[in-house]
Amino acid sequence: MTAPAPDSPAWFKSSYSAGEQDCVEVANTPGVLHVRDSKDKTGPTLAFGQAEFSVFVDHVGTLNA
Repeated sequence: MTAPAPDSPAWFKSSYSAGEQDCVEVANTPGVLHVRDSKDKTGPTLAFGQAEFSVFVDHVGTLNA
């Protein structure tokens, strides 16, 4: 699902990024976790509920296995 970028969430990259350029950032707002491309901060974001975010993270983890 694509949603407009939230107004003022605190975005962060994983510590596993270690300065890499091709990363995603995550912001937590009440009831919603937002994900965006770190290279396109004004672009679209994905918005997930807590359960959907857990499924997303689990699935992404299997892509690198």
